Amino acid sequence: MGISSWERWINEISIWIGRALWDRVWYSDLIAELLTNWMNSGLVHMVPSTFSLHASFSNSWVSLFPRKVTEETAFAKLRKGCRNTGSLTHAEQLHGRILKLGFDREPSLCNELIDIYSSYGDLDDAIEVLATFSQRSVYSWNSIISGALARKSNHRVLSLFSKMLADHVNPDEGTFTNVLRACVGANVAFHCIEQIHARIIREGFANDPVVCNPLIDLFSKNGFVDSAQFIFEELCSQSSISWVAMISGFAQNGREEEALLFFRQMRKSGIKPTPYVFSSVLSACTKIELFRLGEQLHAQVFKLGFSSETFVCNALITLYCRYINLIAAEQIFNDMNLRDGITYNSLISGLAQRGKSDKAFQLFDKMQLTSLKPDCVTIASLLSVCASVGAFDKGKQLHSYSIKAGISSDIIIEGSLLDLYVKCSDIATAHEFFNITAKENVVLWNVMLVAYGQLGHLRESFELFSQMQVAGLKANQYTYPSILRTCTSLGALDCGEQIHAHVIKTGFEHNVYVCSVLIDMYAKNKKLVVAREILEGLMEDDVVSWTAMIAGYAQHEFYVDAIKLFEEMQIRGIRSDNIGLSSALSACAGIQALNLGQQIHAQSCISGFSMDLSIGNALVSLYARCGRLQEAYSAFETINDKDEISWNGLISGFAQSGHCEGALQVFVRMNQAGLEANLFTFGSAVSAAANIADIKPGQQIHARMIKTGYDSEIEAGNVLITLYAKCGNIDDARREFSQMVKRNEVSWNAMITGYSQHGCGSEALDLFEEMKQQDFSPNHVTFVGVLSACSHVGLVRQGLNYFQSMNDEHGIVPRPEHYACVVDILGRAGMLDHAREFIKEMPIEPDAMIWRTLLSACAVHKNIEIGEFAAQYLLELEPQDSATYVLLSNIYAVARKWDRRDQTRQMMKERGVKKEPGRSWIEAENSIHSFFVGDLLHPLADMIYDFLEDLNKRLAEIGYVQDHYSLLHDMEQGNKDPTAYIHSEKLAVSFGLISLSPAIPIRVIKNLRVCNDCHNWMKLVSKVSNRVVVVRDAYRFHHFEGGTCSCRDYW
Repeated sequence: MGISSWERWINEISIWIGRALWDRVWYSDLIAELLTNWMNSGLVHMVPSTFSLHASFSNSWVSLFPRKVTEETAFAKLRKGCRNTGSLTHAEQLHGRILKLGFDREPSLCNELIDIYSSYGDLDDAIEVLATFSQRSVYSWNSIISGALARKSNHRVLSLFSKMLADHVNPDEGTFTNVLRACVGANVAFHCIEQIHARIIREGFANDPVVCNPLIDLFSKNGFVDSAQFIFEELCSQSSISWVAMISGFAQNGREEEALLFFRQMRKSGIKPTPYVFSSVLSACTKIELFRLGEQLHAQVFKLGFSSETFVCNALITLYCRYINLIAAEQIFNDMNLRDGITYNSLISGLAQRGKSDKAFQLFDKMQLTSLKPDCVTIASLLSVCASVGAFDKGKQLHSYSIKAGISSDIIIEGSLLDLYVKCSDIATAHEFFNITAKENVVLWNVMLVAYGQLGHLRESFELFSQMQVAGLKANQYTYPSILRTCTSLGALDCGEQIHAHVIKTGFEHNVYVCSVLIDMYAKNKKLVVAREILEGLMEDDVVSWTAMIAGYAQHEFYVDAIKLFEEMQIRGIRSDNIGLSSALSACAGIQALNLGQQIHAQSCISGFSMDLSIGNALVSLYARCGRLQEAYSAFETINDKDEISWNGLISGFAQSGHCEGALQVFVRMNQAGLEANLFTFGSAVSAAANIADIKPGQQIHARMIKTGYDSEIEAGNVLITLYAKCGNIDDARREFSQMVKRNEVSWNAMITGYSQHGCGSEALDLFEEMKQQDFSPNHVTFVGVLSACSHVGLVRQGLNYFQSMNDEHGIVPRPEHYACVVDILGRAGMLDHAREFIKEMPIEPDAMIWRTLLSACAVHKNIEIGEFAAQYLLELEPQDSATYVLLSNIYAVARKWDRRDQTRQMMKERGVKKEPGRSWIEAENSIHSFFVGDLLHPLADMIYDFLEDLNKRLAEIGYVQDHYSLLHDMEQGNKDPTAYIHSEKLAVSFGLISLSPAIPIRVIKNLRVCNDCHNWMKLVSKVSNRVVVVRDAYRFHHFEGGTCSCRDYW
């Protein structure tokens, strides 16, 4: 039987039944059942005729039965049929029949119509039906709101909610749940969420988990985790959904430790964790690198049977990739039954980050064989691999793939592609690609700014930044650092200050990332006050910003400030990173704060940085500068991959702590290891040679500097001037100075100081005037050299004028060393009373150096009164300094005050102070020979003393008479033969005359001041032997030649 015949037959049956049973009460039920059958059988076109027949019959007996009795059951069945068919047309026909029969005021019917329209997404008709209600119920509003939410019309949900409240209808649990879900999708302003929260409290749902669980989620996603926690704690019962919301909230807001603590509390409360909870806590472990805990959670995942859950496995793969356990990550991947795009992306990204480019591409090929398509994240990860390993061809293939896949214009892809072209191609090609990209993507502009910055193209960076402004793009927190770093690296502070103005104008002045780069820029350019102001203006503690400030202080030798800031950082609970620790160690090295440095060393080990290169280098420098050779070598040997900084730290540290021979030995060892020395290496090695006045290794290093081309550098010229000046070759020092193409203040200071130390006062002062004429500004070091020059040649008035000009003309506040120079000028000239008054009138407290200078002058001029006055203060400041006792004892001995002399020596003995013995050094045949007073231990002692005896006879023939007063501190006057106490410099000079060729000057270094007797003796030796004798004592150089000294007997 055909369908049409079936339809006709059914229709005839329905008419017959209708006519035969029109007077029965159950007629309406029968018709309704029939209508439902039509709809369920798909014969919806039969409904109108059947319904019309029903209506015509019902009109005839409407007076016999109430309309409600005859019609409601039929309409209920029709509504059910409309829902089943999913036909909006049938719903509209039903609505029309309801209107025609006057049932549009029936609440139950209208609610059903609202339900039908809402379920079909016809919200306008649903709202129109709702508008006909005189008393709209919460059920009606919830139906429309649910329909809008189902259609993801989130903003409309909020609008309907507002109208509902305006209609004075109180929302229920379902209303709030739907509205809060809409807030998540609509990304509404947080103050709106707070208003909804207030309404929830008002309606008495503040403790309802169904309502508050999505509220907790919303508060967390907006960063108000503490408020979310308060809502959580107020719940009448906390379900697994509640715990999941809190744990994920903590994890998403950078509070991973609290997320893990909440997970622990959840377990203690007996609530079984869900797979989603494990996903959140595993991600938290990954972020804060608690990999061991992550492994323990993995065991729980396996135990609870969640190891097949895709998103849990994805979190585990990410964890093990970060843990550098790629074997475990790949095992999880291989064991998964169902993988999604995130699964592939997580492993591809992990392989890419660990340099496993081949495996990453193999997995990419495998992914393409599945139903999954690589997305933007996949391609971006692979492009990152290509950029890092220089696989430009592979990268171009991926570029082609992204074009074919239609994702080449994605923001992430464009950024990765530009990064590829920047790193693997030339800047012009990268700029060409940049020009064809979507210019509204600020990330691309940032990449180009970084690219130009790395090439040092500041002008192009600024042009690009200007174009960005013209294009109307708003810079973000990464834009400004990109160009600020360029300004920092090139020292373009003026340009950096312009960018800083933009930062303030655009409201990024409190952004921690931008501020950290600003602090770094100002700190490296010595604008430490500005940098500190930015740091103190930060709204939150940022380890990078604090570290940049500490590094800035350390870099510019504000070591105390660096250490204080580091300590404040510790008090605030900011955990320092490796850079902060290494900077603090460098500051400790700068002021030889060994104990504090050792504490920081221990802290670095506890923090897991014991093998960090930067910290290792800082430790080498710390121990070397503090003279702890064994610890320095130990720290040095601990470094696995030593770099130039490692070697330089050892060399410079030894040189600065006085272990210059050790520094030169390390330099030789570095050369033997085949490592290239840089300018800093050469500078440190030359300084070591200069400090011990060892000209030979200094000249050898100079030769290597010439060979490597470093001799043309300003810094190289400066250390060479110092080398030759300290080794007594003032002419060679002047030659180096004259050959310098460019000079700086250090160059002039080195030469002026050299002249001053060699007693060439006039030359030093002439050079100072020339320095000012060439617009070089003198500094503190310059004036020390100038004032010392005046002191050594007795220019009292001129020296005082220079001192006065420091503040008056140059704005330089004198330091203690300048006051000491003035006291020396007056003291050498015999103006001891004037020197004492000058000290009394000083605006600063005199230090030991100033009192020692006055005491030395008193010893020269045999002034007991002022000598005792100076010694009194000096003994209070430095009671363990032997020089004070010796000088005072000599003053008493010269004045034949034997009791006082003995008292001074007894005081020295009681206090355990030992006199530093006089010692002299001379080099001969590549060996350093040292001598003490009356030394008999030298292998050639007999020959030396025989030669000296003969020499003294020759000197006596031309008028030499031994000055016994110069030996009073070595022997008891009248009790012992003075010849038994021959000073070390005499022995060294005698050895030089025996051992060295006549063409070679005799160079001797003395650790104490040359006495009058030895000074006179060497003048006559230079005349008798016709040799040049150069002696460097603790104060200056003496050049003896032809019977005269360069100091002109004024020292």
